[in-house]
Amino acid sequence: MADQDILTTLKILIIGESGVGKSSLLLRFTDDTFDPEQSATIGVDFKVKPISIDGNTAKLAIWDTAGQERFRTLTPSYYRGAQGVILVYDVTKRSTFAKLDMWLNELDTYSTKTDVVKMLVGNKIDKEKIEVNREEGLKFARRHAMLFIEASAKTKDGVQCAFEELVQKIIQTPGLWEMDQRSQGAFSVSNQRTEEEAYCGYCSVL
Repeated sequence: MADQDILTTLKILIIGESGVGKSSLLLRFTDDTFDPEQSATIGVDFKVKPISIDGNTAKLAIWDTAGQERFRTLTPSYYRGAQGVILVYDVTKRSTFAKLDMWLNELDTYSTKTDVVKMLVGNKIDKEKIEVNREEGLKFARRHAMLFIEASAKTKDGVQCAFEELVQKIIQTPGLWEMDQRSQGAFSVSNQRTEEEAYCGYCSVL
């Protein structure tokens, strides 16, 4: 895709505890691949992916960070300038859900944009042993004014939708993104969806 077709570049972060499937979600979205033996991210991984919303294309610069404490020194620069954040927990491990407040506090501390768009993703819904149900995830997301979706990097469920709806919300937020000055057009954004409407059968906008 030619650069002149890209209206803007958006910085997206993926955060959450180690082992929740952040890298698997990223690889499913960018490369449509899944590795059940995916190793833990060392430091920061980075991928670029174009995405079309309402007939216009944005380039996503997606940062996937390690969840382990020893990599937290990377944090301030990692959050700087981000317009969207995907916060991931594992629906089969309540401990990862319990740490969400800590991750939100970190985001509030280091984010340089006060209106950053947040998407909560409950990953691994393909598993049988569920410890955190959908209602709990939705309630947490509503309390913190976040988008919400349940997903499975393994089966693809909800993955594309999570990124699409995050970008849609960013574009709808005035001042959060700046269009490339080389482009004369503008995003044509549909605002017909209601706040309570469920996207793609999974995603809720709050």
